Amino acid sequence: MEAYPDLKANENMMQLSEELTTTENKVAFARQSFNDQIMEYNTYRQSFPQNVLAGSFGHSQDAALLEFEDSAAIQEAPKVSF
Repeated sequence: MEAYPDLKANENMMQLSEELTTTENKVAFARQSFNDQIMEYNTYRQSFPQNVLAGSFGHSQDAALLEFEDSAAIQEAPKVSF
């Protein structure tokens, strides 16, 4: 391995890149799941008689979705350089 130190570094970078991609996919999935549940909750809360009960307990606004200002940047994997 000492004769080819770049090979080991390249393998490590590939593994890091794969782990970053996997993590980004997990975050995107969790965000989508969260937003789906919020939409389901908001629809349920707006139906009768839940809307009357929710209003009487102070739940007068819809729950907020998890959104980001720069959604295009979220779609890209972060750049890693050493």
